[in-house]
Amino acid sequence: MKTYVPKKTEIKKNWYLVDAEGKILGRLASKIAQILSGKNKPIYTPFLDTGDFVVVINAKKVKVTGNKEKKKIYYHYSGYPGGMKEIVYEKLLEKKPALIIQKAVRGMLPKNKLRSKMLKKLKIYAGTEHRHQAQNPEKIEL
Repeated sequence: MKTYVPKKTEIKKNWYLVDAEGKILGRLASKIAQILSGKNKPIYTPFLDTGDFVVVINAKKVKVTGNKEKKKIYYHYSGYPGGMKEIVYEKLLEKKPALIIQKAVRGMLPKNKLRSKMLKKLKIYAGTEHRHQAQNPEKIEL
């Protein structure tokens, strides 16, 4: 028996619309990561980008469980001495709500050269408006 490898012409990229309002951050991110990597398709191949595009709206209204709103800290290090920056989830949600979902999904994607290609297919918006009506994204419930 031979291993099936899909050709570029056989890989079809669909567009999906996900509403993040009231969803738990980690559960939402894991489902989005599956769609971006193509694990929801029968033609999934680990070394090919078979995933779909995902548009996330209402990123500002995503939830976390427990006391993480006040205790979850995001770190950024510039590489210089004393260059460690940290920001709490609450403040990051006010400033850049899209970054929260992007960091969560990025951590759940494979750590190889395909990760950046997969992340480019993720479009995140804080409100309900998005710029991808022309692609007719299919609304899915996660």
